[in-house]
Amino acid sequence: MQCIISRTVIDDSRKAKAKVPMEIFVGKMFKMEVWETLLTSMRIGEVSEFWCDAVHTGLYPIVSKGMRLIAQGKDPLEGQRHTCGMGNMFHYNTTGWPELDELMRTPQALIFIMELIQVGDPFSYKRESWIMDKDEKMKEVPSLHLQGNALVRQGHFREAAKKYQEAVVLLRIVLSKEMPGDEDYIAVDRLITPLVLNYCQCMLELEEYYEVLEHTSDLIHKHKDCVKAYYKRAKAHAAVWNEKEAKRDFNMVAHLDITLAPLVHKELRFLADRLKEKYWEEKEKYWNCLEQEEKEGKKEEEEKEDEEGKKEKDGERGVL
Repeated sequence: MQCIISRTVIDDSRKAKAKVPMEIFVGKMFKMEVWETLLTSMRIGEVSEFWCDAVHTGLYPIVSKGMRLIAQGKDPLEGQRHTCGMGNMFHYNTTGWPELDELMRTPQALIFIMELIQVGDPFSYKRESWIMDKDEKMKEVPSLHLQGNALVRQGHFREAAKKYQEAVVLLRIVLSKEMPGDEDYIAVDRLITPLVLNYCQCMLELEEYYEVLEHTSDLIHKHKDCVKAYYKRAKAHAAVWNEKEAKRDFNMVAHLDITLAPLVHKELRFLADRLKEKYWEEKEKYWNCLEQEEKEGKKEEEEKEDEEGKKEKDGERGVL
């Protein structure tokens, strides 16, 4: 609230629609660093009022905007360009709320009334990716990879896919901060490929073939010689009856690795058998439908003839 006689309330988290207490991870450079200092001085269950000088409250409008968007169920970064929070404020000239715009123009001392509800153990929660630094992310990836492999051996493909996906997300966050072409960038990018391939294998097992097509195509776009990506994409194409595409990818596998030619020959023969089986099934289904239509047509004609014959008889009786 503002430090004036009226004590105008700017924000009240208790009245927010979400009704979820705000969480702060101490030491993670939250925009309002002063809040960390205030909260670490409190006891659990304590409610305190703090007066903060304008030097500590300059970024409050940005924090407030984010909290308000979250309360509305929106992304707090929605509509932002790839700049910092202050950069977006200067670009758009407004936060979207007049009272926050006024605080941006004339920073002032503010009063914060806080209640410390709970203090969590640093090891009692699953660390989210945005909390981790680069080294923590890189250490987490092998663990997720091993967990995924263990789940695959148990036949839990859905859970395994999630582990591989988590690992890929962490690596892509790290990759986004590296310079393309640098040694670190190339090293991290190489770690992503086997994880995506494992994810695609899980999707094949779960018969989510279009998911496989999407991710293997992305891999092939980046790595033209990725044999495993071509093979998995070929399997997915074959599963959804894309004969031409499946044959093309299987042949590419044999072209890139001649030792896999026998496997490719086996897969192509299996595909041909499935296509032939599908052809006869569809043909039989077509003829059954045709016969059914003919039977229904004959039945309608017979009923029509019976009805006409009945009318003729009724007419003869009327004449007599």
